[in-house]
Order: sequence, then structure tokens, then C-alpha cells
Amino acid sequence: MPIPPLHELDPARFDSPALLKRLNLASRALAELKGVAASIPNQDILTSTLALQEAKDSSAIENIVTNHDELYRDDNPADATGTAIKEVLRYRQALRAGFERVRESGLLTLNTVIDVQQQLECNRAGFRKLPGTSLRDQAGQVVYEPPQDAREIERLMSQLERFIHDEPPFPADPLVKMAMIHHQFESIHPFYDGNGRTGRIVNVLYLVKEGLLDIPVLYLSRYIVRTKPDYYRLLQAVREQDAWEDWIDYMLDGVAETAAATVGTIQAIKAQLQDAKQRIRANYKFYTQDLINNLFSHPYTKVEFLQNDLGVSRLTATRYLDMLARDGLLEKRRVGRNNYYINQPLYRLLSGEG
Repeated sequence: MPIPPLHELDPARFDSPALLKRLNLASRALAELKGVAASIPNQDILTSTLALQEAKDSSAIENIVTNHDELYRDDNPADATGTAIKEVLRYRQALRAGFERVRESGLLTLNTVIDVQQQLECNRAGFRKLPGTSLRDQAGQVVYEPPQDAREIERLMSQLERFIHDEPPFPADPLVKMAMIHHQFESIHPFYDGNGRTGRIVNVLYLVKEGLLDIPVLYLSRYIVRTKPDYYRLLQAVREQDAWEDWIDYMLDGVAETAAATVGTIQAIKAQLQDAKQRIRANYKFYTQDLINNLFSHPYTKVEFLQNDLGVSRLTATRYLDMLARDGLLEKRRVGRNNYYINQPLYRLLSGEG
């Protein structure tokens, strides 16, 4: 089935009262998220912790399952011990790389999308060049066959890149366009592997490109995990029944719900930051903002992390962390050959246990 160009859709069909109401709710929630995120002085705290949550949830959609303890202990794909953990950590790495490119250029190009996928999959295969890819249901039945011809895939992706940059102009709200772009990307299915995860990264990079977010902190993967049957059903309904309005409604609901939940998480992180800052500043001569940043960028920190962030010796870093653990601000835990120092309130918040 040919994939029609997005710019040929009538934008007026997305101006119904019901969709505009949903769009208003989503836009307000996203604006609040942008403001709350900006209130955290060190944005790396959010891009480290929340991006890892997104990496975990997005990978779970593809049946790549990990737990929080494993992820926080390893933290770096080069050090990770399990295949699933490496894949999740590569997701965060790809997200960060894509964000840096969009922030520097103000553009979301095909080269950036390809680079994101390459970092996810650790290969340089690029767009599909061989036929044979099809999407199947749980019973193994083919439900959708994306474009098979390599030239057609390149043509459609170039067309999508122009739509992303409003060429030709398409008078619709960026949140509506984000939902359209996501559907088109998943329908083209341009890569051999990693299409779902790449497409979800493209969502948030598009919001950054459009100035709706300053940093990539709106992650829809948890919403998609929770509503997975609806996600796939509505994707297919657009292809079979031109049901764009239902798909847009679903995605806008996800934006509103996810933005509101993320605002709550960031506000809780902010409160924990203030509490830790006051307690450490009042009781320890070695208090610095870099120390606080370390403890909140790494729910499981270790001596090497503190050495690097504070520029101190291993002996000094060990002494600082042991003192904080002795007084109950951190929990010291030995796993294998490594000692980890766990920020338990932050860990409980991020893992959903708090």
C-alpha cells in the first residue's frame, strides 16, 4: 500500500472542537514541564536520570527488559555486563547525541536520525536496501508490509525530512505534527532494526527543535508501554481506515499525561535536592555544588565518579562518600568488586518505589 505524503492531508481535519480541546490540555502541560525543568539549575541531572528512565521504558516495548539496580550500577554501556543493559544504556547515549546535534544546528536532519539509529544498533547499515521486512502480530500473521524498495524508502524519508522542516508549510500545531511524523516514520520503517526506539527519540528531538522543550525530558515510552494494544491498533487504523483523528487524539493524551507526571517527578527531585543541599552544607566542610550534582546525576554513585566530578584523589573521594554513608545520607552497598553509594530517596522516586 503506498504511503501518502503528509503535506497532502487536509490540516482542517485536525481543527475539530474535541481535538482542539485535547491539544490545549497537552500544550499547557508541556509548557508547564518546560518551565519546571528550567528551574533545576543543573540540567544534566534531568538528562541523566530521566533519560535513563526513558531508555528503560522504550527498550521494554521491544522486549528488552532490565531493572533499575542493574542500570544505575553500570551507567556506561562500555562497562555494562549484560546485553540488555548495554542496549538500554546505548539508547540514552543515542538520545544525548541526537539532542546535541539538534541543539547545535536547530535542525532535525536525516543524518541525525541515521546517527541515532547507528548508536542504538552499533552498526552502519543505514536505510534498508533489501526487501523482506514485514510487521507481524503475536500469531505470526503479517499485518503490515512497509515499503520494500530502497529508492522508495529514501524518497519517503527525504519527503519526511522536508515535512519536519515545514517544507511546504503545513498549518498545524507542532504537537499534531509530531504525532503525524511518528506515524509516518514507523510506517516507512526505514531501518533493519531499531525503528521503534529511533522513532520515539525523534519525538522528543522534534519538540526540542520546535522550541517546545529546552532539553529532552518528555518521554512517551511509559505511556506507550501502558497502552501498547491501543498504540498498535491505532497505528494500523490510520493505514487501513485513514483514522488520523483517533491517532492524534491518542498521542495528545499521551503528551498531556506524560508531561503532568514528569512535572511531579521533577518537583520531587527539586525538593530532594534542596533537602540534601541543606543537610550536607550544614554538617560537612567538603560541601560543594559539584558534590550535590554528582549525587543526583548518579543514583548509584561510586568513588571513580566522584573523583572525576570533583577533581579529587581516590582517597579523598572515598572518605567523602564513606562519611555520607556513615551518617545515613547514602547507603553503601558492595556488589562484586565495587562499592556503590546509593541515593535512596532519589532511587525510590525514579524506580517508582517512593
